[in-house]
Amino acid sequence: MIPVGRRRWSHVAAMAVVLSSACGPPPPSRMERDVEKVETEREPNKLVDRGKAFAQMGDLTRAEQYLTSALEEGADPDEVLPLLMRICLKSGRYRVAIEHATTELKLRPHNEALRFLLGSLYYAIGNVPAAREELERVLATKPDHAEAHFALATIARDDEGDLLRADLHFREYLRLRPDGPHAEEARNSLLKSVP
Repeated sequence: MIPVGRRRWSHVAAMAVVLSSACGPPPPSRMERDVEKVETEREPNKLVDRGKAFAQMGDLTRAEQYLTSALEEGADPDEVLPLLMRICLKSGRYRVAIEHATTELKLRPHNEALRFLLGSLYYAIGNVPAAREELERVLATKPDHAEAHFALATIARDDEGDLLRADLHFREYLRLRPDGPHAEEARNSLLKSVP
């Protein structure tokens, strides 16, 4: 014989099963709602929008965090990476920008514009060998990249004292961009023949 209290409990449990099946699923718990909210907030487009909003407010650290998360969640790197790099450069976080560029170049190694920026960033932090290596890699895949020639000429002249190599790159820059923004400096840096 089942005690009266247990009969009552089994009756209540049976009623709960009947009612729950008749009324649909129970409402989500707070934890389930929080999980849904987090998953919704991890959508790449929302992360990008938040990153842009924080950048406009001047909170560059938060903007960087949201844009980095957007990339990790599958956002379009062609849209997000330029924003992310500008934010890092604006905040003077060159080493962080280098990390982002390096990560992206592992996935898309033929992005010459990003590789040129990476070379420029290495130069900005004083890593001349890494800068030269990246700029030479740009020229290996895109030999007509005038800015890479100018950058390599400047490195050869100012940091390595290799005036002959500087002259070759300055001449190539002038051939590609005779009226370019660095044309006057390139012309003034050419080696002159000695009589």
